[in-house]
Amino acid sequence: MIKIIIAAIATLLAIWASVYMIGLDSEVHKLDKISKLIKSTAMEDKKIKVEQTTIKSTPVQSAQTTSTNTKDKEIEDKLKALKEKAGNIAAFKVSTLYKKNCSSCHGNIGQGIIGPKLMGQSEEVILKDLQDFKSGKRKNYVMYGLLSKLKEEQLQSLAKEIGTFQAKLDEATK
Repeated sequence: MIKIIIAAIATLLAIWASVYMIGLDSEVHKLDKISKLIKSTAMEDKKIKVEQTTIKSTPVQSAQTTSTNTKDKEIEDKLKALKEKAGNIAAFKVSTLYKKNCSSCHGNIGQGIIGPKLMGQSEEVILKDLQDFKSGKRKNYVMYGLLSKLKEEQLQSLAKEIGTFQAKLDEATK
């Protein structure tokens, strides 16, 4: 009888361990997807730089055909839209911590690109959001992947900095 009970307990433990390992495996796959998403975003930045370099280094000649002019116009329009979307990068400086963790999605000065606009939000709201993403209370795998390794002091520093963006922009545009 005792042998049967021990065998049943061992079987239950083995099943539990298998389920637990499957859960861990799915978390690893989520982190891989986050890593790939971040890498693909970085590659898009390189494409943009190549387009900018091409436009700057290629003078428009009046003897070009209409189709070439149309193509150049399209590229110029895309570049102009990109510059408008990026905002005034030189308006004020941001920390390396913000550039590394936030600017690729939220813009160089928090104006929003892929991620939502941060400019104009208070330090308290930003800090609560950062803490919620880090703890998993709010589900966003990209934010979780970026924030999971940051310390509380770094989150507070980011929140404080982002909370000043609107005032800095207002001061810079006077």
